[in-house]
Amino acid sequence: MKIGIVGYGNLGKGVECAVKQNEDTELVAIFTRRNTKDLKVLTEGVPVVNVSEIENWKDKIDVLILCGGSATDLPEQTPKYAKMFNVVDSFDTHARIPEHFANVDKSAKENKHTAIISVGWDPGLFSLNRMYANAILPNGKDYTFWGRGVSQGHSDAIRRIEGVADARQYTVPVEKALNSVRNGETPELSVREKHTRECYVVVKDGADKSRIEHEIVTMPNYFDEYDTTVHFISQEELDKNHKGIPHGGFVIRNGKTGWSNETKHTIEYSLKLESNPEFTSSVLVAFARAVYKLNKEGQHGCKTIFDIAPAYLSSKTPEELRKTML
Repeated sequence: MKIGIVGYGNLGKGVECAVKQNEDTELVAIFTRRNTKDLKVLTEGVPVVNVSEIENWKDKIDVLILCGGSATDLPEQTPKYAKMFNVVDSFDTHARIPEHFANVDKSAKENKHTAIISVGWDPGLFSLNRMYANAILPNGKDYTFWGRGVSQGHSDAIRRIEGVADARQYTVPVEKALNSVRNGETPELSVREKHTRECYVVVKDGADKSRIEHEIVTMPNYFDEYDTTVHFISQEELDKNHKGIPHGGFVIRNGKTGWSNETKHTIEYSLKLESNPEFTSSVLVAFARAVYKLNKEGQHGCKTIFDIAPAYLSSKTPEELRKTML
């Protein structure tokens, strides 16, 4: 399966590593908007190509994995490249997924290509576990907790504040709420009751820390609905203690069965990730395999994680899966 990568940030580098670990995949090109001469990639001999030339690779790539951002890149790129390639993306703006799906579906169907959007861990694996749990325990309540982990979007929002040199923001589940749900309770929890936010901020010389802290904790859509703690630290401390991009979380559903709903059950799925982008990249490569198989079968258009049979993700044959994993 010949793979192309669009975008060579943290996610693109993660896909490159994941391709190396999957024996049935081969990386054939990396596409970038940057100066190709400035880009040093890990895979020896793989060409780095400007995205303006991507159409020349239509017959050389089985699946194109899109590693751009959800805010501005993927809404434009995924429908555009679905005209030329089979594609996979990790679009994660939940509210806009129906709109994005419709745009990609139209493009892929018209050109007899196959696409899978919004795969990663949330949306993605967490979405699938929410769906499974809802189907199995229809009388119940869902809870999703994220963290403790770095939120890249929130960290970027802090870095945009005047006087901030660098920053990392961690999303942290509230232990009391998490333990309550794990005990089988079904509380009504506000945003503030489920998560807190911890910010580690490096300021520029002479910057007003009081103003910066106030701007952070009152920032609409990011921090104003949460209990937020701001720690001012040095660049050296940030580089030493907050270099990675860990993340993870929990999907929990508490439900009841029995004629009188007398029996309680809890379903829990959790992830603990040292590298959010590297894990997400591994999910993308697995679903690229599904795209490849579906396209070979003539199944065109856009899919989501809900539409993909588990066997399509595996490099093993159905016979091997029944023998070794069932």
